Amino acid sequence: MSRLMHVASGPYAPPVPVRELTAVSADGARLHVEIHGPDKAPAVVLAHGWTCSTAFWAAQIRELATDHRVIAYDQRGHGRSPASPACSTDALADDLEAVLEATLAPGEKAVIAGHSMGGMTVMAAADRKRFREHAAAVLLCSTGASRLVAESRVVPIRPGRLRTWLTKHILGARAPLGPVTPLARRILKYGTMGPGSAPHMVEACARIVHACPRKVRYAWSHVLDLLDLDHGVRQLRVPTAIVVGTADRMTPPVHARSLAAALPDCLGVTELPGLGHMTPVEAPELVTGKIRELVVTYATIKEGA
Repeated sequence: MSRLMHVASGPYAPPVPVRELTAVSADGARLHVEIHGPDKAPAVVLAHGWTCSTAFWAAQIRELATDHRVIAYDQRGHGRSPASPACSTDALADDLEAVLEATLAPGEKAVIAGHSMGGMTVMAAADRKRFREHAAAVLLCSTGASRLVAESRVVPIRPGRLRTWLTKHILGARAPLGPVTPLARRILKYGTMGPGSAPHMVEACARIVHACPRKVRYAWSHVLDLLDLDHGVRQLRVPTAIVVGTADRMTPPVHARSLAAALPDCLGVTELPGLGHMTPVEAPELVTGKIRELVVTYATIKEGA
């Protein structure tokens, strides 16, 4: 996928990486990886969510790359990573392991931040050998481990079978999203962002989401519908901080609180009043600051730096 759908200027324009590479996953899937910042600086790995791409982390990359080595990759089928028939939480874990192996030296530690499906990727990989070798600490943004459809508030009616059925069919719709129109922006803002989100934030998210291929969006919606990573949460033994918006309709704060209760080493939940699901875009300075705090406290620098 080309970046023509992404904003071309401003804080959410994708920065130019220092270098790019392709990581090959366990099943042969090829993953587009970008590396930003100084080569021997402390490492940060960014995993984006459903229907997004590396461009979603533009604000974090721009700020962190001044003194961190920032590694961002496109989930399979998203951004510039080709689609694959395999869509599963195991595939997500395989892909993260492949990125870690391709970009980090043996034993090198990194802070790993995941948003939405990126956070689920971290949970899926929590008991994997390479993840445990490389993860110093984790930031989970706007994510959950299970019951995503049942707990979603995208449909504004009381919880129950009808709301769950409607949510499943809305999020799993096969229809193309089409061009980014004023109506499309309003729909995306309602479903994924807080009511006070600035127009340039909405525009950036709309362009990223609308660039995701329809078949990829549909295929991964089924994985999210059936998601059950509660076991992965209990295996995530590194220090983990959580960020969530109080107006998040996709993964409301009930998920963050459940994660905090189950994590072996939770550093706390930061609830952001009035913000929605797209916290790295809606609160870029806060999310970047959380990552910096984790690096300072837990991450080490490459040997010889």
